[in-house]
Parts: sequence; structure tokens; C-alpha cells
Amino acid sequence: MNKIYEEEEIPKALRNNNHNVNNNKGKKKKKKKNIIKKIVIILCILAVLGGGSLGFLLYGPFHGFRDWLITTAMTTMTHQWIAYLFYSQDTIDEVMANNKVDEIVEDTDTDAITVGLEEKKEYANEYEKAILEKEHPDDKYKIINITGKGYTGYLAVIYDPSKVHTLVTAKIGKSGQYLTTMAKDNKAIVAINGGGFDDPNYNSNAANPLGITYSKGKLLTSYYYAGAGGIIGFDKNDKLVLASNCTKATAENLGMRDAVTCGPFLIVNGKASTVVGNGGWGTAPRSAIAQRQDGIVLFLAIDGRMVKRPGADMDDLIEVLQRYGAYNAANLDGGTSTAMVVNYELINDPVDSTGAHKTRFISTGFGLLDE
Repeated sequence: MNKIYEEEEIPKALRNNNHNVNNNKGKKKKKKKNIIKKIVIILCILAVLGGGSLGFLLYGPFHGFRDWLITTAMTTMTHQWIAYLFYSQDTIDEVMANNKVDEIVEDTDTDAITVGLEEKKEYANEYEKAILEKEHPDDKYKIINITGKGYTGYLAVIYDPSKVHTLVTAKIGKSGQYLTTMAKDNKAIVAINGGGFDDPNYNSNAANPLGITYSKGKLLTSYYYAGAGGIIGFDKNDKLVLASNCTKATAENLGMRDAVTCGPFLIVNGKASTVVGNGGWGTAPRSAIAQRQDGIVLFLAIDGRMVKRPGADMDDLIEVLQRYGAYNAANLDGGTSTAMVVNYELINDPVDSTGAHKTRFISTGFGLLDE
């Protein structure tokens, strides 16, 4: 019997129940409310301090607020117009260039990973104890509640990496699916969303995964990819491999059995990527996958897009994953795609572009199969 464990000294996160938008009029109202939430800081400043102070924040000599606004807007699917409302293309390009993640450029050292190390009886710290201490010896996973400044989420601890496989929409090339559906179809008792997908005009149905996709040793896609990160997946020795050279030949040489494509890479061979400025990804819901040196796999899902919980940036992901001993780690698709499913039910609280508390169709995920 598995249970959800609380991170020490951190109160349990409260989640809102999912709800549906019943008609087009309702959807428009929800969308308007969501936009207001996303720029709530701007509106509050307008109301309290007046336009002069807002102008100082937007165009003054201190660029923290400007950079946050631009990077957060530009990494969303539907709200890039907020950045263009206040800034020129040149300014946006400059800010994005000065806020980025400098990834570690190294081959993954799989020899440093030893799957199935003997369980420890003494723990180095409270976080190692949280990972390794089981309620029952035969537990396949555990869930740890995660809370930080401006975000809440869940960390899934998967003890056997050989049981982690790529979940792929059954309608690949035609339509994506909800993560809950993919989990049920594949008997994945724990699942997280996976890689990116082709999204023309930010209005796709997630039919086509980006880059390389492998599932149970079978190559499913090998599209061109030139974004951050690259191949993220497990080789035939059950070790998480990160490869920036995202080609079919690379995947074959690495012996990939299950993989998606996304990024950026957060930790490679125990070394954290350098976050320049705010990282260029803004603050939003996030998903990530990692592996410890003992082979244990970590799924991380962070909620956001709420006034008190806007989400996490790349620094936050690195900090959380390092705390729990990640040796290799990568960012997965985020935003509305961020989802974690346990026993076929969504446990996190995603918010879509209309402000509704629900997720969207995705192309791929990672799941702990109940084999």
C-alpha cells in the first residue's frame, strides 16, 4: 500500500477541484479572468500606485520586472501578446537572449549510475530519508508533496527504473490524449507528461511529438529538433540518458528503449546547468524527470498560473531535484501540459489558457507500468 508523504516542515498543498467550462460564453469569461490573473501584478500596481509607478517598473532602469514579464509571456502558448503590448521585438529579443539556461555539454556518464544499490539504514539528510524510507518493503513508488516560494507540486519516487516506459498517444499523427487515458491504456500506476509536440499557431491537438520518440525499444518518431535539451530517456540498462544531438543515429548508438524530446537539461553528471538571468523560461507550471545515482527515478510536477502560486522557474526545478539527489535531470513540457497521474487519477491542479482547472491533450508521457 502506497501513501502520499509530506515534505518535512511544509504544510500540505491545497488543490482546487477540476471543473468544466459549459459554453462559449463561459469560456470567454474564464479566459478573460485568466488573463487578468496573469497580469495581476500590473493591475494591482495600477490601482495602488498609479500609472507612473507602473511605467517605472516597465521601462525604468531596473529590469527585473520587465524580464520576468517578457520571459513568462513568451514561453506561454497563448499570451505572448502581453509582451508585445509593452515592448518592441528588439527589446523582447534582447531580453530573451540575456535570460537563458546554459546547459552542461557532456555525454551522460551512465557508469556513474548503479541501479539497485543496497538500501541504506542510515540517511545523509531528511531528503534522502524521504526518498529511501518505505512504508512497506514492496512499495513500487511514493509521492512527496513539494512546496516552495510561489509554487506547490508533487515528487514521485520510482524505485525500479526498468518499469518506467514512454507513454504515447494511441492516435499518434491524428490526435493527442489526456495523460489519464494513456495511463489507463498502459496500466501505468504513476505517470507524468513527457516531451514537446508540434503546435502550429498554438492550437494543435498534440498529434505529433517533437524529435525522437521511443517506446519499449521501438522508434516511433524521428523528426528534426533544434530546441533546448534533446533526447531524454532510458537506455537498455535502465539508465536515464540525456543527448543534445537529437538524431535517429544518436538514439540508436545510445541504445535507447524509451525516450522523448524536450529540454532544457537541468543536471548532467551531477552538474547543474547555469541559469543566466531568470533563465528565459519565466514562471509557470513545470514538469521534470530525473535519476539518482542509485537508479531511483524522480517525476516532478509543479503547479502554477494562480495568483498565490504562479509556478516555478528553472532555478526552482534544479534546487528541488538537487535536494533529492538527482544526478541527471531534464525539463519536460510544461504549462497546461503539466500533469501527474497516480492510480489513473490526476493529482495535481493544472490550469489551462481559459483559466479552467484542467489539463490538455499531450503526445507523450513517462509511466511506471504495473507489470
